[in-house]
Amino acid sequence: MLDQLGKYIVTVADFLCGYPLFFLLIGGGLYLFLSSGMVSLRRLPAAMRELRVKSDARNGQISSVQALASVIAATVGLGNIAGVAIALVMGGPGAIFWMWVSALVGMATKYHEGVLSIMYKGTDDAGRPQGGPMHIIERGLGAKWTPLARFFAVAGLFGTLCIMNANQLTEAFVTTFSTPESVESNGLFSSISSVTGLDNLHSFKLLCGIAIAAIVSVVILGGIRRIANVASVMVPFMVGVYFVMVLYIILTRLGDVPAVFARIFSEAFNLRAGIGALAGIAIIGARRAALVNDAGIGTASIMHGASRNNRPVREGLIAMLGPAIDSGLVCTLTAVAILLCVPEVHSIEGVKGLEVAMTAFSRGIPGGAYMLMFIVICFAMSSMFSYSFYGSTCASYLFGSRRSRWYVYLFILSLIVCAVVPLEAAVGMCDLFYALMAIPTMITIVLLSGRVRKATRQYFGKGDGSCPSSDDKD
Repeated sequence: MLDQLGKYIVTVADFLCGYPLFFLLIGGGLYLFLSSGMVSLRRLPAAMRELRVKSDARNGQISSVQALASVIAATVGLGNIAGVAIALVMGGPGAIFWMWVSALVGMATKYHEGVLSIMYKGTDDAGRPQGGPMHIIERGLGAKWTPLARFFAVAGLFGTLCIMNANQLTEAFVTTFSTPESVESNGLFSSISSVTGLDNLHSFKLLCGIAIAAIVSVVILGGIRRIANVASVMVPFMVGVYFVMVLYIILTRLGDVPAVFARIFSEAFNLRAGIGALAGIAIIGARRAALVNDAGIGTASIMHGASRNNRPVREGLIAMLGPAIDSGLVCTLTAVAILLCVPEVHSIEGVKGLEVAMTAFSRGIPGGAYMLMFIVICFAMSSMFSYSFYGSTCASYLFGSRRSRWYVYLFILSLIVCAVVPLEAAVGMCDLFYALMAIPTMITIVLLSGRVRKATRQYFGKGDGSCPSSDDKD
């Protein structure tokens, strides 16, 4: 029954996340990139400068930089390690080039999300400032578009459950700290199996899921301020440590680095297997990038909508740095490390993610598997912290702020359930709900892109850059 359901989910996800998602995110992002005057390239220096500017606005719960750190905490997660490994296994080195393309157009998309999150910031039923596509849709497009807003919020309830992170973090525990023999002979796991009906391996995963849920609950039950405070400390630390680890691998294999980049570029446009194979590689890269940087998915506007900022363009500039860090920097580090240490990655059978990355780092660094395990825990936990806020915001929109508390408990419980589901089903579920979230988000961003262009012209034309009225037309 569960296997059949998993196959059905994967089939639907493969359809939606094929050409439809590719044209929606990459095609829509390319339109936003060009119509905005290549904002992600031309305004990158301005975005870096904005990080040093403090806003004196009070209409929000966290600062713009904390919002960026929290968004990166969500996106710089296991997708940057397991997701990149999956892309390499499924699409080969060429898929990484298309992840870069997705990062560039994703920056333009995130810029628009950041601008609109402040321009059309809403409030919950308790009067607290709140952002997200549902508020952008209602306030920007009008009340007649409310069904689209609710569609996003429902998809967001499930798309933000950290299915992939809980699953792959548990897999990392199993790979690093156990062997099949030790799991099968363990009396504790056998006792749990006799109660739950699971085998010993899944009993081990169940215990891991319970431990993960307990740790995550300590942070997320403290609300958005605690999440932001933890994220602003964790993100610079974990990215810095990861950079040092990959730098060690690169320096010890420096002579092979040019060949790695040559493979990425040559196989990105490899026509030997035909146009269909080339399109497949591009789609795999774009599909994995959607799970990595969340551009066009709508989650970033939820976090940036909680920012204490009344200048939409400033928030957009800060927001667009997210894909540059996660899809640009961190994913490239992961891809280079894997291709240097596991050059045969494309010949690996099946859908494998974190297992491949663990193999690469164990080959590249003495004790690398344990060091990567530490980074994986940081990455996965930081994602779970932010995603709980995304989901609870969707729940607050649908059911009210008081009832949204119940979603947090559901989120914690889901970490335990997702720890034991098969990887193929976890990947399929993530992709499916992300695609459903992307549909209303990208439609809304494209329809309101004219107002973003107008606000951008005013901001860089030395206007005040403050929020226009919601009925201000292009």
